[in-house]
Amino acid sequence: MSVTTIKKRDATFDTKQEIIDKIGDLSHYDLAAGEVLLAIYQRPEMTAGGIILPASNLKEDLYQGKAHLVVKIGPGCDFFGLDVKLHDWVVVRPSDGWALDINTKPNVLDRKDYVPCRHVLAKFIKAKIPHPAQVW
Repeated sequence: MSVTTIKKRDATFDTKQEIIDKIGDLSHYDLAAGEVLLAIYQRPEMTAGGIILPASNLKEDLYQGKAHLVVKIGPGCDFFGLDVKLHDWVVVRPSDGWALDINTKPNVLDRKDYVPCRHVLAKFIKAKIPHPAQVW
């Protein structure tokens, strides 16, 4: 099964393009020097072994998730030896960032179209990883 034919997110689905599409245009969002905007990785509903995770477990990613996608980099960011670029997967400690939703439509009850993000200083990025499933 190819990634383009998957209807429901499972462990084989790469969420990078999904996040990029949902977040849309960020040209209106200006960051201060040394700041980075990261989209929080949310685990799929189904594991690679076919186990369906309860919604309560999935919601934990918003508060405890450590894997993030770089969606905007502010001017003058120093990643202290890491070669971090736009749309790279990175690891941060959840408490090092300020949580916010990007491009949320007001008064919308269906929250599937928003992108949960963290606003962090570049110095708090601990590692660059090839895929978010490597960490929890």
